Amino acid sequence: MSSKPVSASPDAGKDGRETISITVEFSGGLEMLFSNERKHQISIPAKLDDGSSPNITYLLQYLLNNVMTDQRKELFVLDNNVRPGILVLINDADWELEGEEKYEIQQGDHILFVSTLHGG
Repeated sequence: MSSKPVSASPDAGKDGRETISITVEFSGGLEMLFSNERKHQISIPAKLDDGSSPNITYLLQYLLNNVMTDQRKELFVLDNNVRPGILVLINDADWELEGEEKYEIQQGDHILFVSTLHGG
């Protein structure tokens, strides 16, 4: 397992609920789907409405609904999961080592999406 970054406790959001601040980064062309910006500082709820902690599945939906500017969502997500050909690193470790979409997001996490898809 990868080591977690030194993190602070969750912050309070605008509605008074605790939030988690993370960095999400896109490369390999994916940044074009997200306003041509590689790095995004994102705050998400520390607890979801059902009381569970946010995981990568939640983050994907959050990114689609709140960060992605391109309408071609299928270039990033297929069948509610990361499209094949996109590598996901959580704190510099392959997400397969962290539980993939079930990984519960922690304060200060760095999540990198890298496209390996090339036209031709």
